[in-house]
Amino acid sequence: MDSDALNTFLAVHRRGGISNAAKFLHRSQPAISRRIALLEQELGVPLFERVAGRTRLSDAGRVLIPHAERAVAAAEDAEQAIRALTRQTSGPVSLAVTGTLADARLSGIMKRFAKEHPDAALSLRTATSAEVSGLIRRGEATIGLRYHIDRSRDLDCTPILSEKLGVVCAADHPLAGRRVKRLAELRAERWVAFPEIAGRPEIAAAHVFALFLTQGLGDIEWTAVDSLTAQKRLVEAGFGIALLAESHVADELAAGTMSRIAVGDLAASNDISVVTRRGGFLSLAARKLLEILQSDYGEIGVAAARRPKPGRPARKAVARRRVR
Repeated sequence: MDSDALNTFLAVHRRGGISNAAKFLHRSQPAISRRIALLEQELGVPLFERVAGRTRLSDAGRVLIPHAERAVAAAEDAEQAIRALTRQTSGPVSLAVTGTLADARLSGIMKRFAKEHPDAALSLRTATSAEVSGLIRRGEATIGLRYHIDRSRDLDCTPILSEKLGVVCAADHPLAGRRVKRLAELRAERWVAFPEIAGRPEIAAAHVFALFLTQGLGDIEWTAVDSLTAQKRLVEAGFGIALLAESHVADELAAGTMSRIAVGDLAASNDISVVTRRGGFLSLAARKLLEILQSDYGEIGVAAARRPKPGRPARKAVARRRVR
């Protein structure tokens, strides 16, 4: 059982059949069929079944999937390790991030990396937090950024920033710039939030709804919007209010098109973590990107910790008033 056979097996599974796998791998259909047949002969069990005209995994195929993914990823690690001996910081680096983290902050990090390492080929793809972990696990991405910690044993997942969540509204909203004692006081408001998609969960969205439920807000009126930009435009237009990370609305708050509603019993945050495959090879270029991510997000966290809370004066200002 070699890596080519396992890679062919994974391609047939992921592409939904022999024909699509052949196109993806740039090989003929008979060649793909023969490779699968030899693998099944070697293992002594069928790996695929035809059900209602579609190619589906057999029980043995489902068992093989995680082992095949790890074996193919390990083979790619070996290839990358050999290349890195001569190419230094050149070569591909794939970054997978949760969609809402692909913001101006990340854009600045990518620009910095490209400037410092022009020979590295950096690519970016977005996914849900769970999907980011899957891409790293399968070796389809080198480094991942996701919400919260994935405690899977085959991943290294390290928190690098805790983003505070806050309620935001249109600048002309009756509660703009004001404070309420409890989140429950906003029950009558219309909310804008990310949708809950069956089979494709996003932990950040689930976290928001968990907060609502713990505060007795399970029956709120809310509109599902799967785009952060669209959410912000709807909030600006007065269509509803939202619970968003401070960094996501920093520009709108500065421009005065959006305002905060301070909530006394709300202490919520989303932890951002960087993910790599445990024991997986990281090229020099990938290690440099990892260092930049950890450094830049760490600096943001320190700055946020030092920033005075909304509605409270900074310590120095208080000290000056006491002296007077």
